[in-house]
Amino acid sequence: MPDTQKKFYLTTPIYYVNARPHIGHAYTTLVADTIARRHRLLGDDTFFLTGTDEHGQKIERSAAAAGIPPQQFTDQVSAEFRNLWARMGLTNDDFIRTTEPRHQRGAQRLFADLHQRGQIYLSSYTGQYSIGEEIFVDGPPGTLGPDGRPTETVTEENFFFRLSEYQLPLIDLIESDTLHIQPESRKNEVLSFLRGPISAHLTAKAATDSTVHAEASTPIPPAVILSEAKNPRISPEVPTPPAEIAYSKLGNPYLKGHLRDLSVSRSSFTWGIPVPEPAASETKQKHVIYVWLDALANYMTAIGYGSDDPEKIAQFKNYWPADLHIMAKEITRQHCIYWPAFLLAANLPLPKAITAHGWLLFDDSKMSKSKGNIVRTETILDAFGTEVYAKQFPESTKQEQDLFAADVLRYHLLREVPFGQDGSFSFEAMITRYNADLANGYGNLVSRTLSMIQKYSDSKVPTHINWESEGLPQHACNYFFGPLSGPGKMAFANETDKDKRNYQLRFSAGSLEQGVRQAFEHFDLTRTIENPLWAVSGTDSYLSSNAPWKMTEGMERDDVLYTAAESIRIITALLYPILPQATAKVWAQLGLGDIEVAAKNGELKDLKWGGLKPGTKLGPLSPIFPRADKGLAQIMTDIESSNIPKPTPSKFVDEKTVNTEPTSAATTDPGAAPRTSDLAEPNPGAQVGASWAPVPELIKTPPHTESPASEAFATAAAASSIPDNPQICIEDFVKIDLRVAQIILAERIPKADKLLRLEVDLGYEKRQILSGIAEWYTPEELIGRRIVVITNLAPRKMRGLESHGMLLAASNGDNGKPVLATFSEDIALGSRLR
Repeated sequence: MPDTQKKFYLTTPIYYVNARPHIGHAYTTLVADTIARRHRLLGDDTFFLTGTDEHGQKIERSAAAAGIPPQQFTDQVSAEFRNLWARMGLTNDDFIRTTEPRHQRGAQRLFADLHQRGQIYLSSYTGQYSIGEEIFVDGPPGTLGPDGRPTETVTEENFFFRLSEYQLPLIDLIESDTLHIQPESRKNEVLSFLRGPISAHLTAKAATDSTVHAEASTPIPPAVILSEAKNPRISPEVPTPPAEIAYSKLGNPYLKGHLRDLSVSRSSFTWGIPVPEPAASETKQKHVIYVWLDALANYMTAIGYGSDDPEKIAQFKNYWPADLHIMAKEITRQHCIYWPAFLLAANLPLPKAITAHGWLLFDDSKMSKSKGNIVRTETILDAFGTEVYAKQFPESTKQEQDLFAADVLRYHLLREVPFGQDGSFSFEAMITRYNADLANGYGNLVSRTLSMIQKYSDSKVPTHINWESEGLPQHACNYFFGPLSGPGKMAFANETDKDKRNYQLRFSAGSLEQGVRQAFEHFDLTRTIENPLWAVSGTDSYLSSNAPWKMTEGMERDDVLYTAAESIRIITALLYPILPQATAKVWAQLGLGDIEVAAKNGELKDLKWGGLKPGTKLGPLSPIFPRADKGLAQIMTDIESSNIPKPTPSKFVDEKTVNTEPTSAATTDPGAAPRTSDLAEPNPGAQVGASWAPVPELIKTPPHTESPASEAFATAAAASSIPDNPQICIEDFVKIDLRVAQIILAERIPKADKLLRLEVDLGYEKRQILSGIAEWYTPEELIGRRIVVITNLAPRKMRGLESHGMLLAASNGDNGKPVLATFSEDIALGSRLR
């Protein structure tokens, strides 16, 4: 590529083929497509990758349950993804499948390279394995995995990767933003895990030190110890941190040894990429590469890693490292811990940025197969394409209908869901947003403006006032119109015209484009839409204020119509990555030809006023966005109801039992959420984030016994005042699921003085909890604490956020200060209080 052309390589996660695609997959891929289109129009050499993840025990069992070979099973589901992306007009440059020979060669090369470098070794272990999520989980037999099903006890010989050696390198890379993780909450979550339960450790250390130094000095409060740990200094008053505590380059403490080695092969099933030689000769039985090492390698194998073809080798050198990995938040740790560690060990460059979006909630409830509320993308394409577009354009093709509906879905998801946060989705909200912003907004502005040009100017773009001859600086031509406020009113030849327009020049085309550029750079996709949307409103108000339909023929009317048409050109150029099909129609109606060609030629960047030449002949006019009837919501609901299987009641599983039965019957359900999905299937009655859990490697978990927290819980309860409440039976008490959790993220909620947003790790999952303890606890002192959580409490929505659980605390003193129930002994996350 030319020296002046930048490369931009971005990826989506590769989607697990245990389920057909739904709007969660579509959201991730639409975001990537939008960013890819933006970089192409900027002239960047852009490569956009997506694909499917097709190995693992879950797929093997699903195929067996379906009575077909695994390859046939994966062929069928993978084809659904490819066909849907083509139906939506997505512009991915490649689609990688992990069952392809090119991927197998690359994954085996990476494994062999790590083995040769001494980063992979052979050992064995016994631990709990989640088949649904293809990850190991800390806990006793019967521990629930992230998919809500009991894990299986696995004893097998495996290869292990020396992940433990990369704890400090990863912390330093992430803290310095060399490995850039966003949003900030995901970065903090990853760092919190890498550092270990440092706050709890330092608090215990402070208590010990205060006893040791009691005779020599006043005990040092834990807050001081924590402060000193964050900013260590040599001081006779502050005890030296214990040996297991170390510090990053930025002086932040972490617990050495918290990150443990990772199993990177399996020998209990065969559906995967075989471990290559010479490692294969070390084993007594056949091994396949662990699905996460296999899957993550796709980002390199798709662009030539592992190939001997000179062209592929050159392609890999050109595009790697990736500029951006896009994914859902529940797989951030795999991408921010496993993946960079593998690359560091193989001496390969790290990706430049990793960004994670949140979950989609359907009607304010997290989508899940068990609730029957997963939304298929095809439902929206069929409904909007047939009931809205085809009724307006009965001669339209199915492809035209699909592309129109894909624009509507893309616009709604990017407009309504702040990237990086959870967001709600409903059919009613999509219809309302479509009608307000597109049918009545952008579409109406285009229609009224071009119709007047057709009527008053013989379908030719009219001329406009020569601003310089009127004494106005040339740069003023760059401005859009907006409601009167502040300085900078328009200067016209006479006062009457100025008063008649009564609008100021507010934003220049360059300023508007700069705002969109900055929003894209920060992945603020909502703001990328808000900027041109403001220009739509301002231009519409400008037209209404000047009422060209009331003007007599002449320069003034021509100038007003030209100004509106040129505003539409710039708005359309800015909206192109968001609404590629709709803006193509507007561009053609403006008489500017093919917008895709314009994008390739650089006509949609560095926008300046005056690009629409007077005399340009308009193209054929037609509505862009026909109105959608509110009854469309019921049509989409009916379509979904006819496609989603009815949920089956879940069976109660006693924690003391070990589940050894295959779960394949559930995994063949086409509504099931994929492992790399942003709509992971939750536990019954709870939101789940398919969070990563450390591998138990060589450490065997002791048999499950009565929780040591039960005594602490009873003591805390006895210390509080006991109200005169009705007695309950043991049957009532056992309904409450009390679990040990660790706080991995704590942050304040804007405009909510009492609430904190917490993310807690239960060992088998992580979830969001809102707690009214902001008056008594700071976010900093909470991170790392092990607490008690009521996990089966019905979700509650506060401040637009859903809380999935409740912290257990005692009420202390007259002011009712909460004191969190915690533990003085080490206890496994997810342990149940009985």
